[in-house]
This record gives sequence, C-alpha cells and structure tokens, in this order.
Amino acid sequence: MAIDIPERSIVLDTETTGFKTSEGHRLVEIGCLELHNLIPTGKEFHVYINPERDMPDGAFKVHGLSIEFLSDKPLFEQVAEDFLKFCGDDVLVIHNAPFDMSFLNFELQKIGRKRMQQTTVNGGIIDTLTVARQRYPTGPNSLDALCRRFNIDNSNRTLHGALLDSELLAEVYMELMGGRQTSFMGATGNHMSANGGLTGGAMVAAKQAQRPKKLASLLTADELSAHKKFIDDEIGQQALWHKLADK
Repeated sequence: MAIDIPERSIVLDTETTGFKTSEGHRLVEIGCLELHNLIPTGKEFHVYINPERDMPDGAFKVHGLSIEFLSDKPLFEQVAEDFLKFCGDDVLVIHNAPFDMSFLNFELQKIGRKRMQQTTVNGGIIDTLTVARQRYPTGPNSLDALCRRFNIDNSNRTLHGALLDSELLAEVYMELMGGRQTSFMGATGNHMSANGGLTGGAMVAAKQAQRPKKLASLLTADELSAHKKFIDDEIGQQALWHKLADK
C-alpha cells in the first residue's frame, strides 16, 4: 500500500492526565511542528493547558506536569482557535493517533467546536504507529524503539513532553517515509510503498522543490572569468557547464 507524502503536514503530540476521557481525564499539553515536504520549517505550536482537575501520580511520573505548574495555564477553550488555525486543513502526523484524537475531539466537543478529521493512513491523519507496524510487524514500534531503530538521539527524553516528542516523531516520520534522502529530493507527488521505497517520480518532484531564488555566487568576477576561459579553451562549447551556467 502506498502512502501519499503531503506537501504540508503537522506533527502532533499531546500529554494528558490519564488514558480515557470516559474516566474524566483531560489534555494538559499540545505540541505541534510544521513540515514542508518532510522538512521542519521551524514553525511550532506549543501550549500547556489547565485540566481543571487533579493530576494522578501515574501521569505525573510520565510527563512531570504537576497541577501546581498547570494551575495558571490557559483553559483549552482559550487556545483552541490558535491550535486549529495552526493545523489548518493539512495532514496530521501522530503516533498512536486514536489516543491523541480522542482527547482533542473530546475537548473540542466540550466547547461546542467541530470534531477534527478522523484517523486514516492515507488521508487526513497519518498514524505512524500503523505505518511502523506495517513495515516492522514484529516490532517493537514505540517512539523510543523507532528512535533506536533509526539511530535518532532521544537522550533528552527523560520524561514525555509534547513538543520534544513531536520533534522526535518528525525524524521518525521522515525515516518511515523513505529516509532523509527523500526530503532532499523533494516529496511532492511521491509515495511510500509498503516496503518503504519511493514511487511516483522523485526526480520530477525535485524540480518542483527547487530554491525560488538562486543563491549569490561566492566567486569573484576574475575567478568566474578564469573558469569560463578554461572551459572554452580545454573543453569547448559542448561542455555541460555552458548548459547549466544560466540556470
């Protein structure tokens, strides 16, 4: 099965007070970062949220967020608009997406907002846990395990944190989509096959992803003139350099 690689995507992670909204648990942190053709743009959305309830010891041991710390943080209703605006209608990349989406949609419904898109592999949401299980059916496929598999440094992850986990997941996602070379070639219009290889004309995509404005040359006018003279004298007009010089 091929998975579309979106031009813009949002890598997302959350932290909560527990595992189930049906047991009264709430969001306490959202971390997102923007990717363009699998490359982080530097744009991020990160917020801590007052859950309006206590923090169970088990959850505190996972993320280290206490009620004392969260007590002066905004309510979800106060950050919802900025969060939705940051995500837009673009693809979300989440590890174990049903968990995060259940909390996000619970909070959205609680304030009378529309639910976000449902979890899919090839549509509005890419669940990297599902992708990893398809590629590595014997596992393990936790975020930490995938970081080890792809030699991604997660030594700073002593506690779970939504933004840090999003940054690690962005690197894992890049590897799952075919590796770092994919982003260098440009990903628009390409796909990842079930075995992790690219299909769909990567070289065409590379042209689409070219720099909009050519970088200024670091060579002096004399150096350029000397180089052109060498090409003309030693190779002639058939030199490939002549074809590329003005591009």
